[in-house]
Amino acid sequence: MTSTKPRARPRVVVVGGGFAGHSAARSLAKRLGDAAEIVLINPTDYFLYLPLLPEVAAGVIDPRRITVPLAATLPGVRVVLGEVGSVALDDRRIGWTDPESGRAEMGYDRLVLAVGSVHKLLPIPGVAEHAHGFRGIPEALYLRDHVTRQIELAASTADPAEREARCTFVVVGAGYTGTEVAAQGPLLTDTLVRHHAALRDQPVRWLLLDLADRVLPELDPRLSGTADRVLRERGVEVRTGQSVQEAAHGHVLLTTGETVPTRTLVWCVGVRPDPLVEAFRLPTAKGRLVVDAELGVPGHPDLFACGDAAAVPDLTSPGELTAMTAQHAVRQGKLVGRNVAASLGHGTPRAYRHHDLGFVVELGGREAAANPLHVPLGGLVAKAVTRGYHLLSMPTNRTRTAADWLLDALLPRQTVQLGLVRAPNVPLDTASPEVQRSPR
Repeated sequence: MTSTKPRARPRVVVVGGGFAGHSAARSLAKRLGDAAEIVLINPTDYFLYLPLLPEVAAGVIDPRRITVPLAATLPGVRVVLGEVGSVALDDRRIGWTDPESGRAEMGYDRLVLAVGSVHKLLPIPGVAEHAHGFRGIPEALYLRDHVTRQIELAASTADPAEREARCTFVVVGAGYTGTEVAAQGPLLTDTLVRHHAALRDQPVRWLLLDLADRVLPELDPRLSGTADRVLRERGVEVRTGQSVQEAAHGHVLLTTGETVPTRTLVWCVGVRPDPLVEAFRLPTAKGRLVVDAELGVPGHPDLFACGDAAAVPDLTSPGELTAMTAQHAVRQGKLVGRNVAASLGHGTPRAYRHHDLGFVVELGGREAAANPLHVPLGGLVAKAVTRGYHLLSMPTNRTRTAADWLLDALLPRQTVQLGLVRAPNVPLDTASPEVQRSPR
């Protein structure tokens, strides 16, 4: 798969098929057409619509609803399955490993780095061994199976201590993902417990921990307050100002000194840029590749970056970087497509400038929190806005997703283990293998 023949057309390679990469590839295909060969390299053949992942874990929607097929939605783009592991900037070549461990490499004329982010691990004893993250379909399916299994095993044991541990679920991190997981969790376990008479008087605990002083600390306090109220009404123990100090099989030790018996530790403590960024050995800011306002890497006219992997200057807040959000990633992807095309003589470049349009937080049931155009909303109005936003943002599967929501509202939720994903297949440390870069 290594070619040395001269290329008739310039080749643009996009690394990463997430929000930024998918958007960049689509923009490039639209602007360049047959004038360039566009290649997208990604470990999976789909783009994951991450905001609805907690609903997959809760059994609300089918996992296929949030997996957007790359080949079907990116006509004119060649999709290559692989994990990029080597970069040679001087030779303009990258190498990757495919899903069956085959190795290949490819030259490029323009390279767009859009690899996104991975779990952010903290040096807390036992977390890597006993916690599970929440960044992809395997983790969501595993968590749903795991929660279902804990309730079923709790119903079959005669040991009160074991039953208590299996009926206690700890989520660490009260950002978007952690808050949504903790909000969906009680709805799932309430459904499960109703099928087991042995658990009729057994308390089921959900704990949400964060060192911040409130949930969703990055949002307006009113939205944070809405989410906090919904969580507490569902019985979630919101523990702000505290976290996990140590994790072990069967319990966690909190920073307050309290020991909580549990068999479930869900790690949602933020993200960090993909380790591939380090392979470039170029200046970084907060672990992200430094780029200019046009998303180009200074000193490397053939290299661009966007999304979570890029330290994009926020022109609306001088001195700051844009946040690592899907909203920025999509818009940066569109712009990088425009600017890469301009670098090849098609159109003119622009600088990235974007005021956020607000945020939505799905809280399960009839609840959500949203601030479209910075107008804080809650309850059914926020729910309608949140679901409408997601349907408009999804590149495909809108009708199927809406149908799943309707069926969940009308029919009892299905509660079975599928057994598709085992714990060893979803380790918390999901970072890419160590990457190598050829010497200059």
